[in-house]
Amino acid sequence: MADRETRPTTVWSRPVRGARGPAPERSRAEITTAALALADAEGLAAVSMRALAQRLGTGPASLYRYVGSRDELLDLMADAVAAELDLSAAPTGDWLDDLVGLARQSKAAHVRHPWLADLNDRRGEVLGPHAIDYLDHALRILAPAPGTAGQKLEAIGLLGGLATLFARREALAADTEAPPARAAHLAAVAAEGHHPHLLAALTAAGAPPTAGADDRDALFVRLLRRVLPAMLTG
Repeated sequence: MADRETRPTTVWSRPVRGARGPAPERSRAEITTAALALADAEGLAAVSMRALAQRLGTGPASLYRYVGSRDELLDLMADAVAAELDLSAAPTGDWLDDLVGLARQSKAAHVRHPWLADLNDRRGEVLGPHAIDYLDHALRILAPAPGTAGQKLEAIGLLGGLATLFARREALAADTEAPPARAAHLAAVAAEGHHPHLLAALTAAGAPPTAGADDRDALFVRLLRRVLPAMLTG
């Protein structure tokens, strides 16, 4: 009983609709799907109860029968994206391979929904049922891995952060001229002689190749394979 009293109220802790009133014309799933389409097309800022109602051909007041606020709608949207991840495969026993595969799924979801990173930055730590399934699945993968429970939770958090970071880099890379321009600027500054360590590193590394999507994904995987074991054995 005490747990129920102290558990924070979320959109999932309340009935899908009130017990009274006419039969529902919509569903939370339908409203969430429409909100995802709106965010994908126009960005997170475009998602308002009024804009969503227009998209659904109804009045804003009717939506409040299903969600109590825009914040609750955003929670539903984030959890709907978490539901896109395939958690059906049983762990293979190679926890690093399995966790990297999960991370690649997470990054792909952020690439499909570029607004998701901003949403996660704003909404805090509200976890919906699909996000909790993801967390439990990741911990199941990590069961044979070294490290404490705390270290494993930190590793999962880092995995999500790197997925978000690399998804943002892919969005920036859509401007094909931007990476070469940044590299040229950095090389020019280093060549002025005021940053000897930077100049030495750039000279040793040589000219960076033009990175495509496959190269960025390979870098993402390499970083995960280096960092995750270090976090769990350190």
